[in-house]
Amino acid sequence: MTPSTLPNIVKSSIRRRVVGLFNDVERGQTPVVRSADALFVPNSVVWRVHGDVGSMMVGGVASLLLQMLHPAVLAGVWDHSNFRQDMHGRLRRTARFIAMTTYGERSAAEAAITTVRRVHDRVSGTLPDGTPYRANDAELLAWVHVTETSSFLDAWIRYSEPLMSLADQDRYFAQMAQVGEALGAAPLPHSRAQARQLIAAMRSQLKVDGRTKEVAGLILAGRGAPAMGDVPRKLAMQAAIDLLPDWARRMHGFAISPLERPLVRAGTFGVAQTLRWAFR
Repeated sequence: MTPSTLPNIVKSSIRRRVVGLFNDVERGQTPVVRSADALFVPNSVVWRVHGDVGSMMVGGVASLLLQMLHPAVLAGVWDHSNFRQDMHGRLRRTARFIAMTTYGERSAAEAAITTVRRVHDRVSGTLPDGTPYRANDAELLAWVHVTETSSFLDAWIRYSEPLMSLADQDRYFAQMAQVGEALGAAPLPHSRAQARQLIAAMRSQLKVDGRTKEVAGLILAGRGAPAMGDVPRKLAMQAAIDLLPDWARRMHGFAISPLERPLVRAGTFGVAQTLRWAFR
């Protein structure tokens, strides 16, 4: 090994670990290949935002912590998945769906959407208070969509493009509405302002109980995920908590001190920069 080859070895090692996070390598699953025939054109805002691994990891965890505050979303996970045994598998499938609908060939993206809709058709049940729920309920899907898109965009702005224009932020929501509509979600935000309004309108339906805390604890523990190093994982979890709106942090009972916050943000920025370097 020579000094000139060391950076490439380090890059390759980082890439393998990240690929293992988002793909079932043991079963031969390979990363999604970027296609010119994707749902979104290569120079779209969606391609720009979703192409940053570090911020997407932070935004993805934050979106899950927001989504589970809705009792029906939480019930769907609780009643119809093996999240205790395979939380990482569930997160990996979600990440792959996002990659496929962003970068994959249009036909493959449409097939992935169809598969998710069929899965949702089979997910229904009753909340502890007796209220029935269905995973393919348009309003429920809209909550999942708006929390996901808002979290991805907020993480991108914080860790990659702090001066992103409002016009580009609106463009991101408008473009992502295409996927939400295909999944059956309604109403859908087409701008930053509409996203904020939708989240505000849904807040009265949110709650926290013992089940919320258990699922959140499993997500933040990161058990079952391929090792990327304990420090980067913990930083990503702390950064996700930091990314949450104040009211959501209070609901979960999370705390991050004024002294912690700059350290978490600086460390996460460093990890994000390292990942960009590795994939450049």
